[in-house]
Amino acid sequence: MKNLKALGLIVFALVIGLAAAVYAAGWVSRQGGVSLNKVVVAAVDIEPGSKINPEMLSNLDWPAGATPPGAFKNAVELQDRIAKVGILRGEPLLDGKLAPQGTKGGLSAVIAEGKRAMTVRVNDVVGVAGFALPGNYVDVMVNAQQEKSGNEEGKQISKTVLERVLVLAVAQEAGRDDTKPKVVSAVTLELSLEDSEKLDLARSVGTLSLVLRNQIDQKTVATAGITKDELFGGKKAPAPVPAPAAVRKPRPAMSAAAPAASRRHCVEVIQHGVLAVNCF
Repeated sequence: MKNLKALGLIVFALVIGLAAAVYAAGWVSRQGGVSLNKVVVAAVDIEPGSKINPEMLSNLDWPAGATPPGAFKNAVELQDRIAKVGILRGEPLLDGKLAPQGTKGGLSAVIAEGKRAMTVRVNDVVGVAGFALPGNYVDVMVNAQQEKSGNEEGKQISKTVLERVLVLAVAQEAGRDDTKPKVVSAVTLELSLEDSEKLDLARSVGTLSLVLRNQIDQKTVATAGITKDELFGGKKAPAPVPAPAAVRKPRPAMSAAAPAASRRHCVEVIQHGVLAVNCF
């Protein structure tokens, strides 16, 4: 009886193995019929702004039906092209990830159309302790003295002047793959021309600080800033009340007897050396 059970298990195992072999052979034959294309991929990690050369590239077989749009089939087409974004090893090179033909290498190739790159000096506090890395977004805050208003002295104010500014580079590094903090002395930001003017004025009138924000947070919040009095719980000074205009008192009306008195006739009479006035 035991021999029959063992024999049955052996037969069952042989049947399962044969079915698996048949399935595998069919799968291999089907895969052999899939058409493949040659696609150029990165052989090494390519940093933004880098000039591409043949040593950075390799060819890889890619299913024709899954070839990404904008992919290149020949590495010669990529000679001296500039990477606009970081490209990882094994990733296909696409036309959208490259700067236009004729673009020179460096940071200028990374700047978006219509934007400008501006560098500001920072320290370990202003630079968010080195956590403001290329590819992050920051807000720019300025602490400055307000101008005098009338007889009032200018107040110290802290205010956010720019929001969601892209960090292009820290010091002289524009790579976006590193996540470790780097304490540097300068940070390069991507700004519109109008924002560049704001930042230039802000750094000349006060002290700048960078505020790191969430990558996917795109909300903007308009604030009026905060002064030292408001920070310590003081109330805003009331607006000065204008002095009331002078009120002219009306002249007293003349009584009816006054004109009559002015129309009376008086006669001076001298009698026994005494002067007397008689009116009638």
